[in-house]
Amino acid sequence: MDESPRGRNALAAGGIAAVLASVCCLGPLVLVTLGFSGAWIGNLSALDPYRPFFIGAALIALWFAYRGIFRPMSACQPGEVCSVPAVRRAYKILFWIVGALVLVALAFPYVVPLLY
Repeated sequence: MDESPRGRNALAAGGIAAVLASVCCLGPLVLVTLGFSGAWIGNLSALDPYRPFFIGAALIALWFAYRGIFRPMSACQPGEVCSVPAVRRAYKILFWIVGALVLVALAFPYVVPLLY
């Protein structure tokens, strides 16, 4: 089976960028909630100036993933991964999970002040 990595690579890049975008703000909260402590957790906020770049990279990667994953079934050649319904469904589910991560990264700094 010939595997076209176009949608998968863009989806992975979007997921990584979404996680990096939320590391500065969500990372320390998650670590403290899990019981980790230490002054080094404050160093994660050093990534805050790069947050817009990570979010932009995530949105661009999601756009390319969307174009690769949600293309018509007729655009897939027989034998390609995109022609297998189970794979298409799994990629679509992963796409929406990564999209939710990007939304969390976008909304988190604005929602957190309401929780304190």
